[in-house]
Amino acid sequence: MSTSATTTAVPLPSRDAGSDNKPQPVWSLESNRSSSPPLSEKCDKIGRQGGICCKELKNEDDRMLIDPDVIRDIIIGLSDGLTVPFALTAGLSGLGTSRIVVVGGLAEIIAGAISMGIGGFLASKAERDHFRFLRRSTYSRVMRSCVGEMEREVHEVLGPIGVDEPTSQAVTSCLRRAEDESGFDASTSTDAEKSSLGMKSEFGLSAFLLKFGEGLEDIPTRRLYLSAFTIGMSYLVGGIIPLIPYFFLATALDALKISCIITGIVLLIFGAVKSRVTGAARSVLGYIWGAISTMAVGGFAAAAAYGLVIAVERSSIS
Repeated sequence: MSTSATTTAVPLPSRDAGSDNKPQPVWSLESNRSSSPPLSEKCDKIGRQGGICCKELKNEDDRMLIDPDVIRDIIIGLSDGLTVPFALTAGLSGLGTSRIVVVGGLAEIIAGAISMGIGGFLASKAERDHFRFLRRSTYSRVMRSCVGEMEREVHEVLGPIGVDEPTSQAVTSCLRRAEDESGFDASTSTDAEKSSLGMKSEFGLSAFLLKFGEGLEDIPTRRLYLSAFTIGMSYLVGGIIPLIPYFFLATALDALKISCIITGIVLLIFGAVKSRVTGAARSVLGYIWGAISTMAVGGFAAAAAYGLVIAVERSSIS
């Protein structure tokens, strides 16, 4: 392959150290090649100080190494698991014996974990069903609408972020061709059917309007069961923590003091970690606020439950 004197090819480091494939060259943005290089090979690495490729900049912040949906489910399960059973055990501690707290706490944790898991499954399934209904209706509308209407809808999505009308029209034309070539059939409703028929419903104008216009994406079947398992297990793990001291101390009030300390520490750690993985903490104060606010919610719920039980016990209600 011949190049001009001003063109320099610099190999990128291989992403897989054990791979035998040769790394692709990196062409300068000022390349004088007669034909434009592929987008994957264009970078300003040569002219940038330090020779850092833009692809390397994407890995500077590694806080989102886990699927955001899994993180969301863990936060939901742990938040409820640390708060609700803690409040229940604090309230039952007013009755005096740890046995009552353990029995009531275990019953609540098991029932709560099952309920939270089923709730996560049904919520994800409802979201998937809603998406697939909109996918069918959107595809049908796209097929029946004129080019002008589709160009207006695409520009409504791209215009607010700075894309001009001619570019929106070009994007619309490209998406219409992609949808025609993908063989999309909106009547299919399962991943297995799409796979067997070779359908690619993630391409084309319908997928664009759903994803960027409505903010919706299809939810695979595996996600339904993963969400149920993650939320339920997170609730179970979080709910066991406040109950641990009651297994070893016969007096509920003594166990409550230790439970408050253990749960308070766990809530502080959980709040700080949650601020980290969600990106809410941009400084030390962000971590502190996340930790304190999480502990305050759990402490308030426990204090309210304990106070209510004491008030009822001391009242004339039998």
